[in-house]
Amino acid sequence: MLAVRNLCAGYGSFQALFGVSLEVNAGEAVAVIGPNGAGKTTLLRAISKLIALTDGDVAMEGRSLRGVPAHEVIAYGISQVPENRRLFARLSVEENLKMGAFLPAARAKYGERLAFVYSLFPRLEERRAQLAGTLSGGEQQMCAIGRALMSGPKLLLLDEPSAG
Repeated sequence: MLAVRNLCAGYGSFQALFGVSLEVNAGEAVAVIGPNGAGKTTLLRAISKLIALTDGDVAMEGRSLRGVPAHEVIAYGISQVPENRRLFARLSVEENLKMGAFLPAARAKYGERLAFVYSLFPRLEERRAQLAGTLSGGEQQMCAIGRALMSGPKLLLLDEPSAG
């Protein structure tokens, strides 16, 4: 499903990743582990096209993401929950979830996807009208994951999923 080949990326003149290759098949759960500064977040940002690759390629279901801007990666079936969640603090839980369903296909299945997220995280349904910024850390993490699931991704990238 996901193929990363000889990926090199970094920030400015600092190269953080050197020739990383990996594959993720449908139905697999894969963890990238390592100490702080090892490049885990950089890898996820590179896959999501949030930073530029200096070499290598990322492909989803055989389709290269070369030249694909970050805002279009979700259309390939990749959704990411960034470190620190990045919720819209002044929007409600449900409004945050709705933000994840911005693709036309996701909007068409909004009710179904919302019911799915609430089935995974019943606490979010209880708190659906509450401002996301007032949730506990764990509830915010549930909301961030739920928002990512609203697009119906084939691949969910979680950066620091146990935070909160």
